[in-house]
Amino acid sequence: MKRVLLFSAIVLIGLLLAIPGGAVAQKKMKEGRVLWAAEDIKWDTLKGSPPGAGVMSALLWGNMEKGPFGALIKFPPGFKHPLHYHSSTLKAVVLKGAYIYVPEIGVEKRLGPGSYFTYPALDRHSTRGAEDSETIFFVESSGKFDVMPIEEKK
Repeated sequence: MKRVLLFSAIVLIGLLLAIPGGAVAQKKMKEGRVLWAAEDIKWDTLKGSPPGAGVMSALLWGNMEKGPFGALIKFPPGFKHPLHYHSSTLKAVVLKGAYIYVPEIGVEKRLGPGSYFTYPALDRHSTRGAEDSETIFFVESSGKFDVMPIEEKK
């Protein structure tokens, strides 16, 4: 029985390494160590954010325009983003401030530091940051990052 389990584990590991994701993971491990102090992270205006809103992003790995990627996003105090959706699923962890998720239909949810959220692709929502401090969260996706505005009904 132990031999069967060991053989199964070896086959499974081999299959995982043979698929493209496994190859990417191996390649990334060979790239070496990356250590950035917070003050060394480069922030740029987030593409797709409202002009002049002050929303910033810091790409940590990958490509936000094509995917996959991992990045930090920073909302200035009091930031509000109107109704929109993203074409790819996003997974995120709040690091600082408060992230307020407002679904198109339903009740808003306030998430503080350490909170996790996932948006499936095409989820219609608006977002806000904390009123009294900046909001920073880590976001990753296997797809691209985009913000597709939705015209709100009047």
